[in-house]
Amino acid sequence: MKYKHESLQKYLDHLSAKLPAPGGGSAAALTAALGVALVSMVVNFTLGKPKYEKHQKELKEILLRAENLKKEFLNLVDLDVAAYKSKNIRSALNVPFMVCRLCYEAIRLCPSLIEKSNRNLISDVVVAAVLLESGFSAAYYNVEINLKYLKDKDFSHKVRKELLQKNRRVKRIRLKTEEKVGAIIRG
Repeated sequence: MKYKHESLQKYLDHLSAKLPAPGGGSAAALTAALGVALVSMVVNFTLGKPKYEKHQKELKEILLRAENLKKEFLNLVDLDVAAYKSKNIRSALNVPFMVCRLCYEAIRLCPSLIEKSNRNLISDVVVAAVLLESGFSAAYYNVEINLKYLKDKDFSHKVRKELLQKNRRVKRIRLKTEEKVGAIIRG
């Protein structure tokens, strides 16, 4: 089944049912898609506003990247379901690993929006960062559980090393985003 063409209700009904998939990996990808969709929303509400005219080029680039990431995350919602059903450990590992990598890319879009986007949507920038960190963390645990069953220790070591570095950066970006936006909101 291609959930990206189904209703949210159907996806949630299947997620909560006694079915092998969708599960946590698919939910991680959907969470990330929601986060990056908020990035797009913030940019869409900012483009064309005279106050932010000098940032239009960069904002258009952010929007293009966010929209591409959104599509990739939606594809990963379904790819995770397919990977789980295939019973192939490497496939089951690759999908959440890609979710982690893409969450890392996506959350890096948030800090520049703090100063360059519509202030009325500044809280949505934080929500985006929180959702992207959540998507990363959820996918990270799916990678870990699959690494446990993989016999290739060198590959496992490389994956863990990359994800530990990205995990620290993702958490740092989310925290700094919260701090900066909090200071703006509180005045």
